[in-house]
Amino acid sequence: MQQQEQSSLLSSGFIWVVFVCIVAVVFYRFATSLDHFTNTVHNRGYDNFETVADRIRPFGRVKFPGEEHGPDELKVDEVPQAEPHATTLSGPQVFNEACIVCHGNGIGGAPMLNARAPWEPRIAQGIDTLYRHAIEGYTGSAGYMPPKGARLDLSDGEVREAVDYMLSQLPN
Repeated sequence: MQQQEQSSLLSSGFIWVVFVCIVAVVFYRFATSLDHFTNTVHNRGYDNFETVADRIRPFGRVKFPGEEHGPDELKVDEVPQAEPHATTLSGPQVFNEACIVCHGNGIGGAPMLNARAPWEPRIAQGIDTLYRHAIEGYTGSAGYMPPKGARLDLSDGEVREAVDYMLSQLPN
């Protein structure tokens, strides 16, 4: 019976458990010594943290109304505003900046400038109708014209000049 107990103690399962425990203890000791080593190398005291914080701080700070400025800080009381002035674009400029997108490629059923036939029914309605459709927009069987060619910053006069320019460029 004693021999059976000895053989069960020395069985391969028991040996594996002991081996795993020994490896775990060795690994734990190695990891704690490595942690101690890295902490002493990278954390050289509290002063180091202050210098790091000083190096990575933002170079500027937003001051809100009512906050005091330091003696070495730039203070701007009022920013001068530029005087707005109106600019007008010519017909060709408006065409090249806005109209060419659709009227250059026929997008959305827009009549192109290289053929007069698609323009004839529109011209027959009169120039005032062309202006109104260009300024206010239009949805018809042939397609969609957004108001002011989707450039709402254009004045009505600029859109009229662009319409006149496009009509002048149609082939005879």
